[in-house]
Amino acid sequence: MAGDHGSTTIILNKSQWEAKLEEAKARRKIVVVDFFASWCGPCRIMGPIFIELSKKYESNLIFCKVDVDEVADVTTEWEIRAMPTFLFINNGKQIDKVVGANKDELEKKIHHYATNQSGLGC
Repeated sequence: MAGDHGSTTIILNKSQWEAKLEEAKARRKIVVVDFFASWCGPCRIMGPIFIELSKKYESNLIFCKVDVDEVADVTTEWEIRAMPTFLFINNGKQIDKVVGANKDELEKKIHHYATNQSGLGC
């Protein structure tokens, strides 16, 4: 993947994914994950929005992107059925998600978790 990834980590394999989740636990941060496919039109629309949000909230959250075709084992493990799907993960467990190209809902939830982590037991 070429281009600006902002503060987003592109996950290339399961071991990198597991390391990122462990890092998030250690840093007491929520992970926001964009499960996408390169052939998915709505994913191409949401990708730049996700990157901009990662830049805005990089000090509060950890942002990752997972290509569902390239890292299928992670996609299967998290039961991703539609793209794009955005998961919010705290301490290795899903706490929220947004399915589809819903920019307003994604922005609202990212803002919420970036500013309200104290009660999550991170």
